Amino acid sequence: MIDQNAPVTPDRKLRQGFIDFTAGSLGGALQVYVSQPLDTVKVKQQSFPQLYKNMIDCFVKTYRTDGIFRGLYAGSVPAVIANVAENSVLFAAYGGCQKVVAYGMNIENVKDMPVVGHAFAGFLAAFFSTFTLCPTELVKCKLQALREMQQQNPQNVKNNLPITPWKLTKHIMATEGVPGFFRGLTSTFMREMPGYFFFFGGYEGTRELLKKPGQSKEEIGALKTMFAGAVGGVTLWVSIFPADVIKSRIQVNNLKRSMTSVGLEIARTEGVMALYNGLLPSVLRTIPATATLFLVYEYTKKTLNELL
Repeated sequence: MIDQNAPVTPDRKLRQGFIDFTAGSLGGALQVYVSQPLDTVKVKQQSFPQLYKNMIDCFVKTYRTDGIFRGLYAGSVPAVIANVAENSVLFAAYGGCQKVVAYGMNIENVKDMPVVGHAFAGFLAAFFSTFTLCPTELVKCKLQALREMQQQNPQNVKNNLPITPWKLTKHIMATEGVPGFFRGLTSTFMREMPGYFFFFGGYEGTRELLKKPGQSKEEIGALKTMFAGAVGGVTLWVSIFPADVIKSRIQVNNLKRSMTSVGLEIARTEGVMALYNGLLPSVLRTIPATATLFLVYEYTKKTLNELL
């Protein structure tokens, strides 16, 4: 078991980094299977709003046309890879960034840091996780919107656009090279960094509010931890959704333009509210998804701290 009051040694830093990395990986993997159907609906609504009346229409049409696994769970393999890659790096970096922020605020123990300190640590951690997220999420989004891409561009049908993660990855590499996997990187940064400021701020702030006098945030129990995670997730999506819409359009449609020009075009041609297409399924999916993420993260971390 790691003694939290013991001197900080390289060995202890390595173990704590491994624990954060493992806990984030497990949480990220389970998060996908809880939320993937509504994430598919979100991406379709964001990328092809003219094809669907609302969330329910999109869900039903996707299910009737392609079923569960090729429809609602399309892109789940790269989604798992994306979430495991992002959350393992995110939470490992978050632990390190918490210590950096605490040092900058002249606070000895991370647990004594105010909510804004945790939020800023999340902001910094997202910088590192974005590099792992962008390529895998690009493949996921393309797989989720594959049928709509074929309808919009019949040439894709003629060319037999790849329908598996591996084939699509090879297709992108062959046609666009490595830069093709980082299309939408700027908009991903603009989504992730401010988003995780609110994500971790909302989570830590809610845990602070839910704890009883004399109780630590780690002792609030599973249900309150899940509720705090859900609050963090909803806060994230509400705060950064326009950037996510722009990112999806850029990645799915292979746009080689800045996020500013894409965002202005959407607002001008479709109206400002088009930047919120898919918000409802995002909020609905993030409640169980982030509740699961933080429950698995916190309790995996607690178990590994006791065992190692």
